[in-house]
Amino acid sequence: MSLQDQLTSDMKDAMRAKDSARLSTIRQLRSAIKNKEIEKGTSLDDDAVIGVISTQVKQRREAAQMYRDNERLDLAEKEEAEQAILQAYLPQQLDEDELRSIIAEVITAQGATSPKDMGKVMGPVMAKTRGCADGKRVNQLVRELLAG
Repeated sequence: MSLQDQLTSDMKDAMRAKDSARLSTIRQLRSAIKNKEIEKGTSLDDDAVIGVISTQVKQRREAAQMYRDNERLDLAEKEEAEQAILQAYLPQQLDEDELRSIIAEVITAQGATSPKDMGKVMGPVMAKTRGCADGKRVNQLVRELLAG
């Protein structure tokens, strides 16, 4: 079953269960996927859908942080709940050891030796970890490994 089929099925289940938070989040996600399809002019495969979901998760994380900074805990909790629903559709997140291993492998393959080589390393690492790791965390670890 494709990810889009899974979303449609889960949306129907949320309707039947009258789970308005889950239903709303899935509808927003499906809308974002549809907008991306219109932008590209073709239907999205599962990898592209994972990219859209990752973007949505990042948006929710940033919004929740902004709301917390402005002491709007009710809105922050809503964003975090939506983020949790969306993360269920992403592949399992890599732990730090696995991520360090992938980064070290790419650094060796690219012949990177200093922080100046950051661009050569980030592209291949992000391609390997799409949907499985937060870009900010990857960037931080790449900097750390290239500096050390």
